[in-house]
Amino acid sequence: MNASRPTLPNQGFKLVRCARVPGLRALTWNGDVLYASRGYQLLRAAIKDASTLDWQPVASFRASWKRRLSVTNRLSARLFRDGFHALAVLPSQRLVAAVSGSIVALVPGETEFRETHAITRGTRPLHITAVPCGTVYWGEYFDNSSRDEVHIYTSSDGGLTWSVGYTFPKGAIRHVHNIVHDPWGDCLWILTGDYGDECRILRAACDFSHVDVVLQGKQQARAVAAIPTENGLYFSSDTPLEQNYIYRLDRQGTLSQLAVISSSSIYGCRVGNNLFFSTMVEPSEVNRDRTVRVYTADTRMPNHWQPAIDWQKDRWPMRLFQYGNAFLPDGNNQTPYLAVTTVAVQSDDMVTSVYSL
Repeated sequence: MNASRPTLPNQGFKLVRCARVPGLRALTWNGDVLYASRGYQLLRAAIKDASTLDWQPVASFRASWKRRLSVTNRLSARLFRDGFHALAVLPSQRLVAAVSGSIVALVPGETEFRETHAITRGTRPLHITAVPCGTVYWGEYFDNSSRDEVHIYTSSDGGLTWSVGYTFPKGAIRHVHNIVHDPWGDCLWILTGDYGDECRILRAACDFSHVDVVLQGKQQARAVAAIPTENGLYFSSDTPLEQNYIYRLDRQGTLSQLAVISSSSIYGCRVGNNLFFSTMVEPSEVNRDRTVRVYTADTRMPNHWQPAIDWQKDRWPMRLFQYGNAFLPDGNNQTPYLAVTTVAVQSDDMVTSVYSL
């Protein structure tokens, strides 16, 4: 990969890799602070000049001795899905995170996360979301072959206690992919899957007083990554059964198909005026591309999407050692830098790269 090549000359910028940190996973932004993990240790860095990053320890989670052992090796960490998988920074600066089997929270003044909820169905949610009032949300993500009811959990005390805020009835969906807060619409976008009417994009009040289906019933409504903007909701499809696309649902409810992408997409983020979605390499009869790509467009030119960076899938079996992917951190990024963590790719496996725009 040539990370410093000009990639989008017609949009007036290029991506230049200015930092490469092996063994680090970027989790979320909080203004100009990037939170990342190394195994079960959480770090953060205020990014004003990405060429001189100063990573400071924040806290750690005391995992089982088996996981403390497996996380020390890159391949075994991939095999057992070790480490932090999601993190939310609350307006109070309290932290709530997901590790395999647990939701954990950091109490102010302490340096070790506490388990506050044991996950009994599946291993972890894909994302954790906080809203300005401090309420935190996550949705159940598990195999659910019998299509049991699926819960969205909420906490109003910084992640210390949890209650069911909303329940999808038995047979409605397979699982929750993501919950995204929309500050312009003062609402939550809930993304679910995986087949038929289980594929839904719903708009909900933050207290779940109303939950409305906006899109439903087709694989193009099967999504994980969504980015709210002033002019609408951008999302990418996540289907191994069909061609994938990037879409915009504008504030008037009009859906536009903006761009074709090479494979399923489950991560997206915003840097200034630029939006980014990444693709992954997964087993699929339709999406056969073995290249992980990051696509980008300027919100002022939303129909002009182009691939900006790419990596080749590595040689390790993806069903055991994870799909090739590029993780894009959650949160509100107020810097001119793009952070990307790549996994199961050649040369940059389990590496966080920071690019300047």
